[in-house]
Amino acid sequence: MDQQLTHFADTVRRNFQTWVMQHHAGNPDKFSEEQMAWLQMIRDSIANSYHIDRDDLELAPFDGKGGLGKMYQLFGAEMDTVLEELNEVLAA
Repeated sequence: MDQQLTHFADTVRRNFQTWVMQHHAGNPDKFSEEQMAWLQMIRDSIANSYHIDRDDLELAPFDGKGGLGKMYQLFGAEMDTVLEELNEVLAA
């Protein structure tokens, strides 16, 4: 694997961990196990392609887990906000 891509993936993982910890800090609404699994898939997708949007949720690996509909079921009205935040924060 390209060294630059490895560094980017490490950055994405570190930024993801910080983002989750900030979300959970003092927040009674912590992510469920199933939500975390989806967030980790999104993290990995961003690490590989630098960005994710709604259309990507209809592709692998998301389609095998229920796609866009499942993401909406898990995150409701916050779905687009979560995607926007992860795109902004993880690739920073």
